[in-house]
Amino acid sequence: MRAISGLWRWRHNPLRRATDLAEAWVALAALLLILVVTPLVGSLVGGLAQSALQESVREQRAARHLVTATVVRKLDGSSLDVDPEAATGRDTRTRVLADWTAPDGTVRQGRVMASLDSPQPGDRFRMWTDRQGRTVARPLDSATAATHAVIAGVGAALLVAGLVEGGRRLIVWRMVRRRYARWDQAWDRAGPDWGRTGTGS
Repeated sequence: MRAISGLWRWRHNPLRRATDLAEAWVALAALLLILVVTPLVGSLVGGLAQSALQESVREQRAARHLVTATVVRKLDGSSLDVDPEAATGRDTRTRVLADWTAPDGTVRQGRVMASLDSPQPGDRFRMWTDRQGRTVARPLDSATAATHAVIAGVGAALLVAGLVEGGRRLIVWRMVRRRYARWDQAWDRAGPDWGRTGTGS
């Protein structure tokens, strides 16, 4: 709005300098770029991120399998850990030695995190593995992928807006510096006694 009011104010003002009008035009151009280009870049980046992330979701769902494991024993010294992949961030997991059957039919045993508060031998729990039965993180879900895509789009839009505003400020700063340099040259031409010209002193 400052850009538009600046242009309107300087239209027919006799005190208008060329730099005043140029600053107003630069501000208007920056405003239009922010209003038009920023949403386009945000939606383009968000759309690309959404496509890539949803493809990753499909690949992970195809490559990861949910299997049932059986607790052999709780590992000594294993305290409850917070599951970093849980939706709430409050699901606790305990380290145990467990047996499970891989999707390829092989029997596996290893140290894993069980979603049990106090696991006992024979307790069963679900866990994610790859095709060979190696433990993996749970696959990315569609809602989380969409959230990451939105964040990427908003971040890209904010970055573009910041770049446009930074460019505007840099251009105006250079214009002001040039204006001050011209004033200094005018003062140098006028000399140190400009105020006493014609006074007879």
